Amino acid sequence: MAQCAQSVQEFIQDSFVPMVAVLCSEEAERVTRRNSLSFPELLRPFCRLPSEGHLRDPNNQVVVVKGLRISVTGVNTRPPNSGEVRKVLSQAVSGCQPPEGLPANVITAGDYDLNISATTPWFEAYRENFLQSMPPTDHEFLNHYLACMLVVSSREAVPTEQFLKLSQEQHRIQHSGEYTHPKWFIPNTLKYYVLLHDISDGDEQRADSVYEDMKQRYGTQGCYLLKINSRTDAAGPDEQMPDPWSQYLQKTNLHNNLEIVYVRWPWISLTISGAILAFSDGVPESHPLKLDQPADSGFPGDPSESVNSADAAKKQGVVTPVAAPTTHGACLTLNDHDRIRQFVQEFTFRGLLPHIEKNIRQLNDQLVSRKGLSRSLFSATKKWFGGGKVPEKSIAELKNTAGLLYPPEAPELQIRKMADLCFLVQHYELAYSCYHTAKKDFLSDQAMLYAAGALEMAAVSAFLQSGAPRPYPAHYMETAIQTYRDVCKNMVLAERCALLSAEVLKSQAKYSDAATLLIKMTSEDSDLRSALLLEQAAHCFINMRSPMVRKFAFHMILSGHRYSKAGQKRHALRCYCQAMQVYKGKGWTLAEDHINFTIGRQSFTLRQPENAVAAFRHILINDSKQTATQQNAFLREYLYVYKVNNESSLPQLPLPCLHSAQTRVFFGHERRLAQGEKQAATHVWLDHPYDREQAQLWAELEEQVVAVANRGSVPISFQPTQYCLSSHTDNLRYPLAVVEEPIFVEIVFRNPLKVPLALSDLSLLWKFTAKDFSALQGGTLGEPITNENEAATVIPEFTVSPEETKVARLKLLPHKTGDLHVLGVVYNLGTRDDENSASEGSQLMIVRGRQDLEIQGPRLNMTKEEKTSVRHGPDRRLDPIITPPMPLLEVFFINFPSSLLCGEIRKAWVEFVNVSAAPLAGLRVASTHPEFFTFGSAASDLTPVTPTAAEHCSAYKTMATPPSDGTVTLVSAATFGVNGNDRPTVVDIPLTGGVLGPGEALQIPLWLRGPDREGVHEIHFLFYYESVEKNAKLSHRVLRHTAFICASRSLSVKATACRSNTLPGRGKKEEREEERSGNMLVFVDVENINTSEAGVREFHIVQVSSSSRQWRLHKCINPNKLVFYNSKLASRERGKLCFRATRCRTQEGEKCTLEKYTFADLNLGNEQIVSSMTPCADFFFRRGPPSESRKGVAPTGLIRRQSLTPASNADDSMTSIVRKCSEVELDIIVLWKAYVVEDNKQLILEGQLHVALQTIGKEACSLSQKEDAQEMVLLKFKPDLPPPVSRPTLEQLSHLIKTCLHYPESYDHPFPQKSLCMVPVTLTLSNCSLAQVDVIIDLRHKTTSPESLEVHGSFTWLGQTQYKLQLRPQEVHRLSLQACFFQAGVYNLGTPRVFAKLAQSGTMCETSQQSAMPALIIINSV
Repeated sequence: MAQCAQSVQEFIQDSFVPMVAVLCSEEAERVTRRNSLSFPELLRPFCRLPSEGHLRDPNNQVVVVKGLRISVTGVNTRPPNSGEVRKVLSQAVSGCQPPEGLPANVITAGDYDLNISATTPWFEAYRENFLQSMPPTDHEFLNHYLACMLVVSSREAVPTEQFLKLSQEQHRIQHSGEYTHPKWFIPNTLKYYVLLHDISDGDEQRADSVYEDMKQRYGTQGCYLLKINSRTDAAGPDEQMPDPWSQYLQKTNLHNNLEIVYVRWPWISLTISGAILAFSDGVPESHPLKLDQPADSGFPGDPSESVNSADAAKKQGVVTPVAAPTTHGACLTLNDHDRIRQFVQEFTFRGLLPHIEKNIRQLNDQLVSRKGLSRSLFSATKKWFGGGKVPEKSIAELKNTAGLLYPPEAPELQIRKMADLCFLVQHYELAYSCYHTAKKDFLSDQAMLYAAGALEMAAVSAFLQSGAPRPYPAHYMETAIQTYRDVCKNMVLAERCALLSAEVLKSQAKYSDAATLLIKMTSEDSDLRSALLLEQAAHCFINMRSPMVRKFAFHMILSGHRYSKAGQKRHALRCYCQAMQVYKGKGWTLAEDHINFTIGRQSFTLRQPENAVAAFRHILINDSKQTATQQNAFLREYLYVYKVNNESSLPQLPLPCLHSAQTRVFFGHERRLAQGEKQAATHVWLDHPYDREQAQLWAELEEQVVAVANRGSVPISFQPTQYCLSSHTDNLRYPLAVVEEPIFVEIVFRNPLKVPLALSDLSLLWKFTAKDFSALQGGTLGEPITNENEAATVIPEFTVSPEETKVARLKLLPHKTGDLHVLGVVYNLGTRDDENSASEGSQLMIVRGRQDLEIQGPRLNMTKEEKTSVRHGPDRRLDPIITPPMPLLEVFFINFPSSLLCGEIRKAWVEFVNVSAAPLAGLRVASTHPEFFTFGSAASDLTPVTPTAAEHCSAYKTMATPPSDGTVTLVSAATFGVNGNDRPTVVDIPLTGGVLGPGEALQIPLWLRGPDREGVHEIHFLFYYESVEKNAKLSHRVLRHTAFICASRSLSVKATACRSNTLPGRGKKEEREEERSGNMLVFVDVENINTSEAGVREFHIVQVSSSSRQWRLHKCINPNKLVFYNSKLASRERGKLCFRATRCRTQEGEKCTLEKYTFADLNLGNEQIVSSMTPCADFFFRRGPPSESRKGVAPTGLIRRQSLTPASNADDSMTSIVRKCSEVELDIIVLWKAYVVEDNKQLILEGQLHVALQTIGKEACSLSQKEDAQEMVLLKFKPDLPPPVSRPTLEQLSHLIKTCLHYPESYDHPFPQKSLCMVPVTLTLSNCSLAQVDVIIDLRHKTTSPESLEVHGSFTWLGQTQYKLQLRPQEVHRLSLQACFFQAGVYNLGTPRVFAKLAQSGTMCETSQQSAMPALIIINSV
C-alpha cells in the first residue's frame, strides 16, 4: 500500500474514539452562529488532547491515555443511507486529486524506472469518510454516545430551567423507546452542563452567578462556564486570525449537509440487525438477521419534536444554497481558542474519563456477580481461557440464526461493552481479554455477527498492545472478513475489517498478504471500493523487497477500469498512465494499444485534447497487431477527437507515416517521351534510381567540360549540377532552381494500419521570400508569403491501401526570384469505408491537418569536437533559391540505333531545341565514350542536310576508282579536334552565330561507330550550355543522356609487320629510293566471327587503309591469281592479305610534315572510300588505346597514344636506340560492308576496324571480344628492391642488323667432269640502328635437324668462315662468300649466323640476329 500521513496505530486510534452528543438551546446556537459555526463545529479543532490522561482499571492499575481524541456531534446527526454514502465517498475521492508538486517515488526494478506517486491522499480521504459514515450498530458499542453536552446560553432568562428541559429531552430520546437513533453506550449517560457566555454581548457577573449555582446543583465536575466571542466585529483586513476550522469543515461539509437531508427525509427505525447497512453503488441491502418490526418515523431530528434550536432553520426541509466561503471564528480571539481548548480538556479529564472508569468497574462487578466468579476479572478470564474451552467451528459449519438476539442486559453484551470501553481508553490488554471471552460465547451461540465483531477487535487489540506480547492474529481478521461477507452479507463491515488488517500487514512489511486480502475484497457491487483496493494492492506489489512490476501494472489497469466504471475519470487516467510505464516499449503491443486507447478516451472526456491526441497517435503510428476492425475504430475515435478540438488550426497528423528522409526533390520539367522517330534525351527524372558511381561519373564529365569552357581551369566555386536531391546527395548547400520552371517534391507515405487511408486535397506547405538577385545586394522585396490555406498543386484524391508504402509527387511553380522553403504537406485525412463510401457518415470523419518535413542532415565527422559528439549538418534540399530565367535545352535524336555491329558506322541526326525565353550559347558535349560518336570536322561536307535525304546514302565519302596503289593524303590532327596525342573528350557544337535563340531548333548529323567489344554498352552524353546574359547564381546548365547500345560480333582483324628482306638493288629509281628509305611487309588476317547474328549473311572487305606519321601502305603484293576483289567472307571464314609498307616521304617542310598523318587507301573494289575525311578519319582519331595498354591498367581521363615510347629518366640513350629499331607506328583501317536481311529487305551496313601495329614481328589485333581472365598470383611480402637498371631486351637487340643473301635461283654444273660446284653468294648487312654496331658472322653453323636434311641437302662454305665487322649507323655492307656443293639438289643457303652488339655496350654479350627467310637454291647436274 502507499505511504500514509498517519502511522497504523494513529489510524486505528482515530477510527474508534469516544462519541459525545450535543444538545443546544436556541440562544446558545445563536451565540455560536456568530462565528458561522455550530457548537460541535466550534469544538472540533480542539478535540484532540495534547496531554496525557489517567484512569485506573478494576485491578487499580493506572492506565495512561495518550493522544486521546473525542468526537463531538449533534444529537440529531443521523447516519446517511447507502445512496448518500456513495455520493459522499465518490465526492471525497474525486475532490482529492494528486497535486502538481506531489513527491514522486522512483522505483528501479530491473529494466524499469517507474515514477509512482508516493502517497495516495484520495484513498485516505475515502477511508476517513467511510469510517465516519458507518452507522452505529447493536452488535458493537464503539460508535455509541458515551456522554451528552447540554449547552445553554447565559442570556437565557432562567438557565437552570433550560438545562432541565434539555436534560429531560435527552432522557426521552434515550429511554422512551421511540427512537432507534442515536444509540447510547450505557443507560446512565454522562450529562455535562455547559453555560455558554457571549463576552461581547452579555452580563459577565450574571454568568458567574449562574455558574456558581450550577456547581452547587451539578457538581464542579459536571458543569463548565465557557466564555467566547471576545471580539465584537470581524477582524480587519490587516489583521489575520488563524482559522483551524477550515480543514475540518471541508472534510465534513457533505456530512453536515446530509443533516438537512435527514430532516427532509425521515429515517426508518431499524432494530439491531437492521441497523447495519450494506453500502453499495446500488440500493442498500438489508442484513439477513434483520427482524420484521414496524418502522418508526420519529427521531431526534424531527422538526415536530426537536428541542435543538439549530434545527429551527431546517423545519421546512429546505436546503439553503451554499453561500460564498465565509470566515469562521470571526468573533473569536486567541484567548477564546485557549478557553475552548481548556474546556475540552476539562470535560475529558474531569468528566468523561472518570465516567468511563466508573462504568468499567461497574461492568466488571456485574459480570463477576452474574457469573458467580471471583471479584477480579483477570482471574475470571484465566478460568475462561483455561478450562472448558468450546471448540471453534469452521464458517462453513456455522448456521445463520436469523432470530438470535441478545437482550441489553445479557452478560455477553456486557463483556463486549466492557471491551469496547477499555479499547476506547487504550487499555488494549484488558480489551483483548474481554474480546476473546466474548468471541467464545458468541461462537457457542452461533451469533456470527457478534462473533465476527469480537474477532475483529480482538485482532486489533492484540496488535496495539504495547511491547507486542503476542503476534498479530491475522487469522482472526480473515475469519471476521469471511463471516461478514459470506454469512452476514455485510460488505461494509467486511471492508472496514479489511482496511484495518491491510494497514497492520503493511506495517509489518507483509505486502503479499495485504495485497491478497485487498484483492479478495473486490466485487461487482462497488466499483469505487474495488478500484481503490486494487490500486492499494498494486502499491503492495511494487513495495515488496523484490518489486513485482508486472503485477503492479496489471492491477493498476484493473483499478483504472473500475475507476472508470465508478465515474472517476481522472483517477482512471492516472492509473492507466502509471501502468503505461511498464508496458511501454516491451513488446506488449495489444496491451499497449488498449492502455493508449483508454488514456485517449479519458483525456478527451477530461478536456485534455493534447494528451488524448498523443495517446491515439501512439496507437496509430506503431505497427499494431490489432484487427482491421479494431484499427478502424481507433482511427475513427482519433479523427473525432481531432475534429472536436482542432477545428481552427492545422494540427499535426500522425497518419500516414511520413518518411521525411526519403523525400526527393527534382528541379525542372517532366521528362518528354519519344515523338515518332524522335527520341528525347533521357536526362534525369524521379523514376531513375540513384547510383553513386553514376553520379560520380556525371560529376567528372561536368568538371571536364567546365574546365574546357573556362580555358582549362575549374572555378573554385564549381559544384556539380544536381537535378534530383535525395538522402544520397550532398545537400549542405542551397539548391538552385529557375523561375518559371517547376519543382517536384516526391514524398513517401506509409500506412501502418490494416485499413485504407483516404487523403484528399493533398498539397505542399511552403514559405517564400521574394528577392531581387539582379541588384548589387539582394534585398527582400516583401514579407514572407505562406500557403497555409492553399498550395500550388493539389492532388484531389490520394488513397493509401492497408500496409502500403506509396509515393506522392507534388509540384510547385515559382513565378518570382527569392528564397523558397518547403515546410511540409497539408491534406484531409479520413477513412474509407468500402461498403458505405458514399454515405454521409463516412464524410464526417475527415480532419484537415498537416505534417512537417523534418530532415536530419548527415553526421559531421571532420573536427575533433564533431567526432567526439553527435552533430548533424544541415539538409537544405527543401530550401531552394529561385534564380532569374535561364535557357532550357531539349535534345532529340533521330534514327538513333539501339544495336550495332562491332565497328559499324551509322549516320544519325541530333536536334537541339531552346524551349525557354532566354538565348543560349556555348553548346558543348562530353561523353564517357568519345570514340562512339562524332559530329564531323569543320571541313566535312554535310550534305545531305536532312535525315530523309540521307536515309539510303553511304555514311562515307566515296569515289569511283579501280584498284590501284595506295592513294596518299596528308591530314592534320587539329582538323579533327585532336591536339597532340590527346583524344578529344569535349566537343564544341557549332551554332549559327554562336547563339540558339528562344524557340529555335538546330539539326546536325551525328555519326556513330559500334563499340569494338560485343555486349550491351552504356554510353553517357553530357550537353553543356550557358546563358548569353550572365547569371550571378547559375553560370551554366547541363543536360544528360544515356544510350544503351547492343554490339554484335562482326570481324576479327589481326596484323603483323615483318622486315622486308630486299635491300637497295638495281631496280627503278623510285623503287630504289623507297628501298633505301625502308620498307616492310604487313600481313592482315581477317576472320568473320559473326554467327549470323542480326541477320548478317556475309562481309565484304572493300578497302584497307593506313594512317601514320612515318609509314604508309604502298600496295597489295598478293599474287595476281589470288587477289579477290570485293572479297567475301561468310560465317567463320577467314582471309589473309599482304601489303608492302614504306616510309613516308619527307618534303621541304619536314617539321610540319611530321606533325601530319598520312592516310593511304588501298581499295579492293571499284569504289574508294576517302579515309582522310569524316567519318573515317574522325573515328580513327577518336580510337581507343591499343590492345597492349588495355591488358595492363586501364588509363583514366585523357588517354595518350604511345606509338613511340619515349625514354624515361632511368633509360639511357643506348636502350632508346635499341628500342627504336623494333618499334613501328602504323595503324591499319579495314573497311567493310555487311549484307543484312531484315523484314525481307536487304540492307547494306558499313563499318571499320582499327589495328595498331607497334612492334615488328609482334601480332596486333582489333580489340578482343572478352578480356582475358588474370591468373591469380600468390602474394609474397618482400622488402622493396631498388628499381632495376633499364636495359634493352633480347628481342629488341635481335633487330639491330638486317641480313639478305643474293644468289642465283638455279645453277647448272657438270658434276661428272667436276665433282665440286662453287657458287658465288653475296651477304648484305644493313645496320638498322642509329649507333655503331659490332657484327660477327659465323659460317660454321650447319643444319643438324633430320627434317631439314631430308628436304635440303648438305653443303659447305669455302674460304673464311668467321668475320668480324663494325658497321656505322645505317651502313650497308656487302660480303662475298663461296658455297661448295657436292651433288645436285635443293639447298638452303640461310645458315650463316649473325651476332651483333652495340659498340658502346662494353661487356654486353652479342645477340643472335633474326635469321632471314629460307634461301633456297637449285643445283642442276648437266
